[in-house]
Amino acid sequence: MEEGQIQIERLDPETEFLLSKRQTGNEWELFKENVRPLKRGRKVHLLNEALKSHNDNQLKKSLLENRRRLIEAIDEYQGDDPLHPWLECIKWVQEAFPMGGDYSGLVVIYEQCVRTFWHSDRYKDDLRYLKVWLEYAENCGDAEIIYSFLEANEIGKTHAVYYISYASHLESKNKMKLANEIYNLGISRNAQPLEKLKDSYRKYFARSMRRPKPTDEDTVAKRLPGRSFGTVLSRGENRMQTTENSDLVKKNVRPDRAHATPLTIFKDISNVDRQPDTSKTDLNSWRTLGARAERNKENNAIPTKWTTYKVPQKPGSTTGGITASSIEVFVDEECEEIHKRNIEGGDKSSMLQLRDGDGRDLKKETDLLRENPLRNFPPNSLPR
Repeated sequence: MEEGQIQIERLDPETEFLLSKRQTGNEWELFKENVRPLKRGRKVHLLNEALKSHNDNQLKKSLLENRRRLIEAIDEYQGDDPLHPWLECIKWVQEAFPMGGDYSGLVVIYEQCVRTFWHSDRYKDDLRYLKVWLEYAENCGDAEIIYSFLEANEIGKTHAVYYISYASHLESKNKMKLANEIYNLGISRNAQPLEKLKDSYRKYFARSMRRPKPTDEDTVAKRLPGRSFGTVLSRGENRMQTTENSDLVKKNVRPDRAHATPLTIFKDISNVDRQPDTSKTDLNSWRTLGARAERNKENNAIPTKWTTYKVPQKPGSTTGGITASSIEVFVDEECEEIHKRNIEGGDKSSMLQLRDGDGRDLKKETDLLRENPLRNFPPNSLPR
């Protein structure tokens, strides 16, 4: 008994705290590298509960069930603002799945939301709807096509945040001229708040002035014709490229080497005299090539028709067409049922995946949307 008390007294404070399993509200510190930041911030107690649920299978099932109920509430909504349940669902998924990823289904929900209201005049100037578009663009590989879609369909053109986000994306792609045009377009349209847009433009202009100017090598490299590996330039293009490269080399040559004497190439005259005369060598083995039959001796076999072997046929009449295969193909009933529901649902197949919690199909759909964010939109709505 005394030895046990001595052992407890010897524990350091950190070990004692870990053994007590007390909660301090700072458990998120262990997962902060994997938590996606939100512009509005996160509540610590909700973040701790969400991170705890991802380590518990029972709590994880309750998360999926809650997500399914929120999606069903979207279909059953009968109020005056159909966008509101979508925003509530998006906000809940962002809080419940702080790590993001394909498992959360957030990209699919973004796509379903923006595709539901893209043709509605009521939400074209709604800032909430525009922010869903911008968050969707941040999760896609090609965000520029989304901004072009918004411009073509006049969505969010009265808000400064659209032009700021668009110009920032172009700046990250090093398309400075286009970014400058987007800022000027927003200012000319008097997008609100205008002061915020002008302030962002001034900061962009200051950053662009601090950028290093392109050197002679960069300008020459940009003017060179682009071609794929293995192709040959035409004579005119090749001559132009050679001339430009020689001019560039002349500019980069140091003055002390420019007027130096040319290098002399050594030639061994004695070695040239010792080379044997190939015309006097013995080439008797190649003077006669032999008869034609000897040269084509590997092609002596004469091709014939394969009529000596017949495939045995099954007894019975074949007049009724091709008979059915006797091998029974196994079909998973659960997968077949999900496939039928996806076909009957049409455009709601992604939402069915979210309801059913099928992680594999959800990941596949998320990857496809990140590659082509407008893959489910009608062709007449896409920018040209």
